[in-house]
Amino acid sequence: MWSVATAHLVVDSVSVVLGRKPVLDGISLTVAEGELVCVIGVSGGGKTTLLRAIAGLAPTTSGSVSLGGELVRAPTPRMAMVFQHFGLFPWKTVRANVEYGLRAQGRADGDGRVGQLLDTMRLSGVADHYPAQLSGGMRQRVGIARALAVRPEMLLLDEPFSAVDAITREQLQREVLELWESRRIRTALLVTHDIDEAILMADRVVVVTGPPGRITFELPIELPRPRTSALIRAHEDYPKIRARLWDAL
Repeated sequence: MWSVATAHLVVDSVSVVLGRKPVLDGISLTVAEGELVCVIGVSGGGKTTLLRAIAGLAPTTSGSVSLGGELVRAPTPRMAMVFQHFGLFPWKTVRANVEYGLRAQGRADGDGRVGQLLDTMRLSGVADHYPAQLSGGMRQRVGIARALAVRPEMLLLDEPFSAVDAITREQLQREVLELWESRRIRTALLVTHDIDEAILMADRVVVVTGPPGRITFELPIELPRPRTSALIRAHEDYPKIRARLWDAL
């Protein structure tokens, strides 16, 4: 486990109560700069609430979140979030959706970042289309490009591949891994319910069980990179890694 001294993101004993219902109970988590961490758990265990608390979108009852030594009390442009169900503005074109974060921050696209991301995410040909004209996979590519346009220090992904078909899911996984390996994504926290996805993507997997959500297990994933689904499943350590995570759930 990474120490607080080397951590970029520090979640310190965070609890969340919504209404009268405890949702998170004393969660502590660190993520180092340049690390990709996956949080897995069953539905209703508090994974999404944890991500929203980190992003400053859900109020914490106790504990704290800090990024680079600064407390996070509200949404910050230093973090960007990719949502499960796309979260696009239906009345804006693809290009306008990708530009949205920059415009909301009063920043100009001075170095052509938006165009570069449209090219990288294979969206240039539909830049003037609206979300309703796109497939689910393309909508999620727009969401990822919009999040990366602001050059966040931390990218938060809330089950970003779960609303698409299996083939598109593998394509998006590969594209996000390529972005991370090329350092276009600096540091990331990915929430998923899929053990295989966590093994494929993560440097380290954190298991949250609940409710209320608590971290009950952590496991470094020491498989070589670059990774593909086929390569990790063929690796001799894969069955043991998967079994340990399954047992923890």
